[in-house]
Amino acid sequence: MDDAFQFILARLFHPSCGEDNRCLFDPVSHFEGETATDVGVARKLNAALIIGLAGSRHPHYTQAISLLDAMKTHNRWGPIALFYRTGIDLIHREIDAVCRRDAGFADSVRTLAAWMAQDGDIGDRDSLAERLWSVFCPEAAGVLDARYEKVERLREKRAVTVTEHNENPVESVREILFTSNALLTLPSRSTDIGDLSLSADVLNELSRVAREPQVFWYDHPVQIGVTPEQNEILYGLRGLDDTMAYELSRGNVDSGEKCVCALSVSVTHTGLHSVARRYVAEELARTGGFENLHVYVFCESDTQAIIEKVLTPAAEHYMDRRDAGELLTVFGVDGEYGRHYSFLKALAAFWRALIDGRVKATFKIDLDQVFPNEELVAETGRSAFEHLATPLWGATGVDAAGEPVTLGMIAGALVNRDDIHRSLFTPDVTFPDRALSLDEHIFFSAVPQALSTDAEMMTRYDTAPYDGIHTVFQRIHVTGGTTGIRVDSLKRFRPFTPSFIGRAEDQAYIISTLPKGREALGYVHESGLIMRHDKDAFAREAIESAAMGKLIGDYLRILYFSAYARVIDDDLQTVKSRVDPFTGCFISKVPLSVVYLRFALRAAAFFEEQRDRDGVAFIETGVPRITDAVARTTGDSSAVKTRYHTERRGWDLYYDILDAITTALEGGDDFAGTLKKRAEAVIEECAVRIRSDDTT
Repeated sequence: MDDAFQFILARLFHPSCGEDNRCLFDPVSHFEGETATDVGVARKLNAALIIGLAGSRHPHYTQAISLLDAMKTHNRWGPIALFYRTGIDLIHREIDAVCRRDAGFADSVRTLAAWMAQDGDIGDRDSLAERLWSVFCPEAAGVLDARYEKVERLREKRAVTVTEHNENPVESVREILFTSNALLTLPSRSTDIGDLSLSADVLNELSRVAREPQVFWYDHPVQIGVTPEQNEILYGLRGLDDTMAYELSRGNVDSGEKCVCALSVSVTHTGLHSVARRYVAEELARTGGFENLHVYVFCESDTQAIIEKVLTPAAEHYMDRRDAGELLTVFGVDGEYGRHYSFLKALAAFWRALIDGRVKATFKIDLDQVFPNEELVAETGRSAFEHLATPLWGATGVDAAGEPVTLGMIAGALVNRDDIHRSLFTPDVTFPDRALSLDEHIFFSAVPQALSTDAEMMTRYDTAPYDGIHTVFQRIHVTGGTTGIRVDSLKRFRPFTPSFIGRAEDQAYIISTLPKGREALGYVHESGLIMRHDKDAFAREAIESAAMGKLIGDYLRILYFSAYARVIDDDLQTVKSRVDPFTGCFISKVPLSVVYLRFALRAAAFFEEQRDRDGVAFIETGVPRITDAVARTTGDSSAVKTRYHTERRGWDLYYDILDAITTALEGGDDFAGTLKKRAEAVIEECAVRIRSDDTT
């Protein structure tokens, strides 16, 4: 079977495409180019991988392998040469192993090879892409020519027959703990810290922190010192404040009542923990603060205070657990995106147990999104809060497979700012209609993303059989904002996103709950709960600067999601069948092959487009990150497997502790009362105070 695979690649990367483009890409010009510059070396090494994968059928195969072997010990280029050389062996072993155990996959490889052997029209790029997707991205194959049928079939798969509505829905904004996450970093290098309009204490701290090494990297963190117009933190909180004012005008909020927003702050430098809350408070004060919000800022040091002062003592006192301090490190905000995402959800259970027993649920917003209040009411007849007050959130039902499901989570949708004039129900991701780049012929997630956006996120409850009363939809494809979960479901199902997930942490969350012989937890689709996505309106430069890192993160997503799914169930298809098409397309049977091919072809495309500096930067940035991810995700005893089970124990312990404290408080236990006072003191320290009336 490996011979058939090499034949496929030999045809794709034939050394003489000719004018009729009878191959996908000819790497020879890159391989035979000069090596006197960084660009030349990078192009040549990248081409060597492509040629090496094509095997001995390629006339430059021997030279390519020899080059990679010779360069493995080079001071600068050695790790990159080793990455490419190792990749050739990893891919061939992976393809061979999967073909041996998966007859369906083996048949797809044979079918593709036979098509190419029979002089399949490789020059027809659309036809070629469909054929390649059948092997490397099957969730995209066949969709573009049957999109309407695919949408309807996916809707049928996601349908839930409601058996019981929730008799205890959300009835007040104080019953929802709103949450969001801010990513914070130092001022730009071109900024003179002394010129910033911040307090002397904050400026002194920033000068000190600037000498620290960076420990975490995020896509486009807020740089301290940006103008208020460019500050995502201020933008998102102002939008939530405006929404609460609008709800007050509709009579959904009592006069003087404020909603609570817990804001986690993930920082790139450890020393920023001491600055973050003061910085946020000073920036809010400059803009006048908020009339309708109580804001609490949580840094890593604050979450550690909760562990040390409340959770660990409770575990030792009520459960005789001496390992709590180590296991509870899952509770925090720094690190990969999965860590703060899990914290923001889990915090609601802590809040209900020790701070405010009225809290029934939590709802997360992203700071580049706002509720378009006037449009919501005009098009749906309901405001944001009125959507959240639905008895469908927390309802129970039976899914399309006849299995029970609790709709303890809720999910809305997004509309881009530039599209909202057309309708709230304008998908923020549409089916692509453009020429494909080289790497997109191998893997093109935009197709299943558009499919699930249309089928899941844009569905309206206005026609039979989906009436939004007796029959609803459950969601798999969700976004980081516009999602919520009830506290009772948190405590029962204990979902989390593992801290090794650095991309699509929102979609990874539900994977931890996939059932093994028990009732499922699901997101109810709340039709019309739509937020306006404004990222391009105020953070375009930051988004563009983060594009390369985001692209590499997309490759890591395939490696980690594929390994994660295998941890949940030995049969990869069991998990995939639940979360296809969009989330599932990143769970690959051949993740190494997909990632290496995508990476090499994307690098080649940079060079083909004369973006030489981007090509070199892409290779030098991506290779170490992918190398690390490959090491962590391969093998039966992978680091992913170990980490997942450790974190599962940590979250189970977290909820067990809260149950123990709740029971003790109900019984009037003195130590529980002490823990409650400690918790209140920590939360009070996290409060952002701007005016004298900022009290809970």
